Amino acid sequence: MSTKENKFTFSRRNFLKTSALASGGIMIGFNLLSACKPNVTPSVDIENLNFNDFNAFIKISNEGYVTIFSPNPEIGQGVKTSMPMLIAEELDVEWNKVHVAQAPLDTKNYQRQLAGGSQSIRFGWEALRQTGATTKQMLVNAAAVKWNVDAATCSASKGIITNAKGETLGYGDVVNEAALLEVPENVTLKKPSEFTIIGTNAINVDLPKIVTGKPLFGLDYVAEGMLYASVLRPPVFGQELVSFDASEAKKVNGVIDVITIGDKVRKFKEAGKSNWTFKMSSTDKVVVIAKNTWSTIKGKKALNAKWKNVAKLESTETHDKELTKILDSKDITVRREDGNVEKAFAQADKIVEKTYHSPFLPHNCLEPMNFYANVTPEKVHLVGPVQTAEFAAIVASEMLGYDLDKVHVEMTRMGGGFGRRLYGDFAYEALEISNAIKKPVKMISTREDDMTTGVYRPAIKYRIAASIKDNKITGYHLKEAAINSNMYGLIPNFFPAGCIPNYKVSTGNYKSDITTGAWRAPYTNFLAFAEQSFFDELAQELNIDAVQLRIDLLQNVKGTKDEKIEYSGQRMEDTIKLAAEKGGWGKAKEGVYQGFSAYYSHNTHVAELAEVVIKDGLPVVTKVVAAVDCGIVVNPTGAKNQVEGGVLDGIGHAMYGDLTFKDGKPSNKNFDTYRLIRMNETPKVEVHFVENELSPTGLGEPGLPPAGGAVANAIHKALGKRMYKQPFIAELKKEENIVG
Repeated sequence: MSTKENKFTFSRRNFLKTSALASGGIMIGFNLLSACKPNVTPSVDIENLNFNDFNAFIKISNEGYVTIFSPNPEIGQGVKTSMPMLIAEELDVEWNKVHVAQAPLDTKNYQRQLAGGSQSIRFGWEALRQTGATTKQMLVNAAAVKWNVDAATCSASKGIITNAKGETLGYGDVVNEAALLEVPENVTLKKPSEFTIIGTNAINVDLPKIVTGKPLFGLDYVAEGMLYASVLRPPVFGQELVSFDASEAKKVNGVIDVITIGDKVRKFKEAGKSNWTFKMSSTDKVVVIAKNTWSTIKGKKALNAKWKNVAKLESTETHDKELTKILDSKDITVRREDGNVEKAFAQADKIVEKTYHSPFLPHNCLEPMNFYANVTPEKVHLVGPVQTAEFAAIVASEMLGYDLDKVHVEMTRMGGGFGRRLYGDFAYEALEISNAIKKPVKMISTREDDMTTGVYRPAIKYRIAASIKDNKITGYHLKEAAINSNMYGLIPNFFPAGCIPNYKVSTGNYKSDITTGAWRAPYTNFLAFAEQSFFDELAQELNIDAVQLRIDLLQNVKGTKDEKIEYSGQRMEDTIKLAAEKGGWGKAKEGVYQGFSAYYSHNTHVAELAEVVIKDGLPVVTKVVAAVDCGIVVNPTGAKNQVEGGVLDGIGHAMYGDLTFKDGKPSNKNFDTYRLIRMNETPKVEVHFVENELSPTGLGEPGLPPAGGAVANAIHKALGKRMYKQPFIAELKKEENIVG
């Protein structure tokens, strides 16, 4: 078993170009800090102070403030706050004297500036702290030179350097000298017991701007001479443009022109340069160019376009049948096999088998897709909310034939991502539009655009079977059938791998023209519900307490030498026990029904206890208690918010989320028909963190997967009905109710 941690070799080059490769495709780059003079009264507006460069990463103000340029995209996961906290901790500055700013894409000083996979803090933990400590040591060394004393006799705290005589200098007093010194090769990092910033509550650094409506998001961005564009895409997956009539659109006040795009995309894809970030149709699209947002959207609605079918138009009923065929097939691909499952099943006293089904889901980011592009003969300028800024630059370079250093990308804060903004299709549309009209333009999508022509969580079916012999689980076989599946590595080595002697995971894929991709906690967002519901059912079959069954199974994985298994049996057990204790497992009041679930994803162990009551014959979730082992908690306030948000997201979509297709067309296009959890339906969420001194792990996504299973198991306690299909409420309202 492995609780894999990333190791960094710190050098002078790494000081200037510190990055961390994250499994699943994430890298962390960052900029450093400046420093403080002693006894400086905080300025009213830190952003307008006169900052001097320390080096490529550091700026220091004469007034004694620190600026950190955060190069990672901020999608609400809090990295723009928590990552600078790591640097500030080791630099030994006061957090209230730190200003954080968003950096643009800078491939010379950073690598892979990408947000995804809940890996930012995990892979930045060592490097960011070493950078802060290295900077502090350089400042101390500069002060020692100024005093003509040994640096070992000096210390630094809260931006102030002190020598043995008690003399002091602020960081700002020596910053220019420090920048000329050699970068220390070895620095000592603080012990967790010495932390003064890490582990303390810090509000989101963007919060003042968010609540006062200051420009932060892509939709806020404005540039001189900028035009607006709205794109008419095929309304049905499997169609292409035949012709269009723009006469009515051009009559709309403010509309400047109507054009088509698509040629650049086709040539790019035909050249074989398309990759997983490139979720774009190669058909022509119609674009309305206008002077403002209202005109371009109104103009697009006035377009009269004709489309033709070029592929089979798919429906939800078709998907359901095709996924079932995959589960029934003997050609399904085996991803992991321990022992002999077939033999265990043949010798079983009983076999339990259930099938679970999840629908497509849109991402529903609060801020619809948008992006700014300005293509000139000299350079390409891109600005907007994208999780994959470096990929956007590479695609722009290759698509238009510009040298990569001629592509400049700026990242705005994002109004939600959830994986949708991993795919830069909206940025590439803006790029192609600007290249066509030779003017700066911002492409703006509506809610309807992204819900009907976007990227979706794929529909999936899981069939799980377990053999029971002498009242013990002896075999386990998980089968997956998914639409456009490409993330098989997530499935075979999570719980219960290593817990059951005869264990098998098989997967199959149905290719569809409907664009699918990562959705918050990819695959595990539904797999956790399926498996945790199934284990609850097994506990009932074995007449064992549901929590105790999980603990008993985890004993089998402790001490395993299987390096493929990432989760820790001991850490999972401790998390389960904490959730059961804090949630009062088995001690619910009359009329309150409890359900339990525990899951490992994104390197983090989470257990959740849900409480449900019945109103008007339907379940209402009233409370969720979550226990989380994510190692050291950097920012407790931010961490709690992440877990709470994940839990509510998981409950809302498990209870209500559904997107069906009829002849290639999505069933919903806006929130008037697409059901989201409502304010009065959100339960109280109580969060508890397992206290330890282990390196931090992911937190943006792990709170979501266990939620659906905990609620489903509570519903069974309340109604005696097992949930095998999401969304739960729709299933419970059906006359036929629930069938396995």
